Amino acid sequence: MKAILFNNVGMLSMATSRTTPATCLLSTRLSQPSLVVPKACMISTGAMKLPNEPNPNTTIIQRRSGNYKPTMWDFQYIQSVNNHYAGEKYRERFDELKKEMKKNLMMMVEGSQELDDKLELIDNLERLGVSYHFKDEIMQILRKIHDQSSTNIAADSSLYCTALKFRILRQHGFHISQDILNDFKDVNGNLKQSICNDTKGLLQLYEASFLSTEKETTLKNATKFTVAHLRNYIDNHCGDHNNIMVSLVLHALELPRHWMMPRLETEWYIRIYDRTPNANPVLLELAKLDFNIVQSRHQDDLRILSRWWKNTCLAEKLSFSRDRLVENLFWAVGTMFEPQHSYFRKMITKTIVFISIIDDIYDVYGTLDELELFTVAIQRWDTKEMEQLPDYMRVCYLALINTTNEVAHEVVKKHGINVLPHLTKSWSDLCKSYLREARWYYSGYKPSLEEYMDNAWVSIAVPMVLVHALFLVTNPITKEALESISSYPDIIRRSATIFRLTDDLGTSSDELKRGDVPKSIQCYMNEKGASEEEAREHIRCLIKETWEFMNTAEKESCLFSETFVGIAKNIARTAHCMYLNGDGHGIQNTDVKSSITNILFHPIAIPNAALLPK
Repeated sequence: MKAILFNNVGMLSMATSRTTPATCLLSTRLSQPSLVVPKACMISTGAMKLPNEPNPNTTIIQRRSGNYKPTMWDFQYIQSVNNHYAGEKYRERFDELKKEMKKNLMMMVEGSQELDDKLELIDNLERLGVSYHFKDEIMQILRKIHDQSSTNIAADSSLYCTALKFRILRQHGFHISQDILNDFKDVNGNLKQSICNDTKGLLQLYEASFLSTEKETTLKNATKFTVAHLRNYIDNHCGDHNNIMVSLVLHALELPRHWMMPRLETEWYIRIYDRTPNANPVLLELAKLDFNIVQSRHQDDLRILSRWWKNTCLAEKLSFSRDRLVENLFWAVGTMFEPQHSYFRKMITKTIVFISIIDDIYDVYGTLDELELFTVAIQRWDTKEMEQLPDYMRVCYLALINTTNEVAHEVVKKHGINVLPHLTKSWSDLCKSYLREARWYYSGYKPSLEEYMDNAWVSIAVPMVLVHALFLVTNPITKEALESISSYPDIIRRSATIFRLTDDLGTSSDELKRGDVPKSIQCYMNEKGASEEEAREHIRCLIKETWEFMNTAEKESCLFSETFVGIAKNIARTAHCMYLNGDGHGIQNTDVKSSITNILFHPIAIPNAALLPK
């Protein structure tokens, strides 16, 4: 990084040939791992020194580096993206298909079609990402199915239908007991060996098992049972790449539906459904059009955010930090993709931008003294505190205050409630957790796994994001919800814990290389004398267990809207996908790059003939 000196008015002066927008407070990009600061004070009152004229009264501070690569999607590329599916003719065709699908659903509401057919259509609507257009019709069908069901399923019902019914009803908030599976258990309470070759049924049972709570042993045992037999199926069909069932099983074993980011599932399943012999052509075309039209809205969001990001000049001023605007929008799309929630996505993306910057300040760039000052400034939330901060922190601090105040202002306009104290508390809690980890690092302290997790579920930043999300999507905001949110109820804690553990599985090795506190894997290894693989397996078990607690918390979250609970689940699901094969956020691995490209930039091809009026 280029040498940085403070001049007599407290602004940074840097040697560089790089030009930046006139709106920038600073005109350079950092590029050397050292910062020249006065020994006696933060801001020098002496004359400015050039890099080749060192001041004898200054100390060189060696900075760590994350060695982050530049963004893969620059400003010019983002602004040039053009999706023609935003055009009127595609919207007209979509409306035609939507009306036709509504008619089909209403026939199911009023008719006596087979249960399998009703459940499969609902499942496909959800998996193809278009169920949000038909919420009322779907709920009418499910209420009738639930009302007609008894505790014990009829003995002649298939495993496939039983498991599918269980999963879909439970996903939609209907009470349905695991006892529905009793007919598939033997006298000893174990699942019958006779179902081992029913791959279609086993796959549905596998997916259903991930909706278990911590006390539902039948479902928990079903996970182990189905995984073993599904893996055996793959071993026996490993060369059959054109077999759709093989593709479905491989996909499920990589990540179950309940843990999958919805938008990624949609993009993947559209391609699978396109290969299915009995695919509904109306539904297939509807799904493709909807995907592309929604993608065009996400691209609008990205272009607006890109202009905002460029105007902040934070990428120029804080080059030690990750420039990951597109990835940050991907997180927001993962939590709430529907086109009508554009404002939510933009504000959550801005919030996540500051998480990345501040996380890198605490983890990589800041000295412990600077981090102490910044934490106090965040707690006080006052622009006067900027005078105590080094210049690189000032611009971040002011931009954070402005963005957070914008969220608070929007809530006041809509609901007449001042939520700024709740927002600032969430940032204060986050920075205090960052500081605790920084103190561990500088002192060489190795926490136990319990001690680490007690702090880490906060430092992962999910509680802070969900506090912001609550106020952006909830209408009305109840007094009970306001009182509960400050103590981070279980739905938030469980989501944050899942996020933290999946993050650690994907990033801990890279973070330790650049210098960081031990993560959950290392804490377990230090505490138990375990190997890394043993520790990773333990963390994977903790993730499964936490999802069970999360499922319980979902049923008990009566203070919060269905939309907010969905966001809490979806942010954990997006973490699973982002860190499945390493650090997809910081390191930008190939898998995540492909996922982001497919979701945000590449529309799904639709034959022109399908778009002609019929």
